Amino acid sequence: MQVRWTGAEATELRLALGMTQQRFSEKSGIALSTVKKWAALRERIILSEKCAETVATMLERATPQQRARFAQSMAVVLPPVGGADTVGTQWSPDMWTAEATTVADDLTREDLMLDRRQLSRALLGVVVGSPLLEPLERWLAQPNSPLVSSRARPSVGLKEIEELENAARVFRAWDDRHGGGLRRKAVVGQLVEVKELLGESHPPAIRLRLAGTMAQLAETAAMMSWDSGDQNLAQRYYALAARAAREADDPAFCAVVLAGMARQLLSLHRAGDALELIRIAQDHSDGRVTAATQAMLYTREAWAYAMLERPTAFRRTCDKAKSVLADADRAADPYWIEYFDDAELSGTVGGRLLQMARRDPGLAGEAADEISRAIDLRRPDRRRAAALDQLNMVEARLIEGELEEACRVGQAAIAVAEHTASDRVAKKLARVYNRTGRFANVRVVADLRERMRPLVATV
Repeated sequence: MQVRWTGAEATELRLALGMTQQRFSEKSGIALSTVKKWAALRERIILSEKCAETVATMLERATPQQRARFAQSMAVVLPPVGGADTVGTQWSPDMWTAEATTVADDLTREDLMLDRRQLSRALLGVVVGSPLLEPLERWLAQPNSPLVSSRARPSVGLKEIEELENAARVFRAWDDRHGGGLRRKAVVGQLVEVKELLGESHPPAIRLRLAGTMAQLAETAAMMSWDSGDQNLAQRYYALAARAAREADDPAFCAVVLAGMARQLLSLHRAGDALELIRIAQDHSDGRVTAATQAMLYTREAWAYAMLERPTAFRRTCDKAKSVLADADRAADPYWIEYFDDAELSGTVGGRLLQMARRDPGLAGEAADEISRAIDLRRPDRRRAAALDQLNMVEARLIEGELEEACRVGQAAIAVAEHTASDRVAKKLARVYNRTGRFANVRVVADLRERMRPLVATV
């Protein structure tokens, strides 16, 4: 563990982690003014012992890629350690055994009552490996049992149910458009309301719809938590969403939730665990997923193969996804899979080809072709996805040596990124900024970096 830290070193670590000053402050519990002072004074300030210990811990929890970026920026060699957000974490004891309403009650109360800095420090890490998979599979193997109400009252009306379902749709659409979790607390508040209703007596049809609404709200809370950088909280909301979806007798949405959990693990470089989750989702979907949903599951499977350096399996599974989506009857799709269109497919495939192109630059052109198609087809309301597409294109063009084109796309990407609050976009922007460093003496790249710098250094 590094003992002595300067402001310059702490700032370089923050950039390697892809965090804004605000996000770094929230994750570390260190005052924002202190983080800003480090960036301003650089080598002229030495961190206090307490701050140095906190920053060193963040370095230990960094992913191999983040550690490599930090090592490169500081010209040092770091010993290998475990990945970020995966250290010594277990499910809460009742996650897969208590009633879903009990799990929801515990999770939302903790979420709403704890200070964000306390929560960030308390919930470091996600569950991985057999502690992740074995309880989940054991739960799925059990017969599905309906939610049991604890108290009776006159049933809610269909109008109220429809309003709750519409609210779940609106929150999901808002997150898909903007990202960043700005309305996360409102989603959690709505989740609490639905949870309270599920604690009362209703006819079976109403209870199924309420459970389905709870599943959709919990999944949105998971996505927003993840996009705010709260990995553990996101995983727990995904687990709650899976439980509620199953109790709503909706195996298709349960599969989608497990795919979301797998996507989170892919971002944490746990491709083996993610692949197992996708296989579990496919096995337990009971043949009730639409073609578009099946295509989405194939792309997540392909994503895992790409990370596992299995290009043949990657291409085979991508071909399956393209074939299935091409023949899909989109009129039969639930609203929650409407986002998965040709643009999303091309963006996902292009992103994975880009990932492989970092090892094999000959794939950069193919990656750029797929990403370009995604950019052309993206709906204008999907700003977060558009920003990620364009930032991927910047990197593909850099690998190809097309610096002017990379910078042209980069300027457009910044214009889109400025209108999102997404932690994922902020991290991607920081990664692209780091990758432009070796071309910093080229005027057009220097101009792009100058425009990027405020976005990667501040809120």
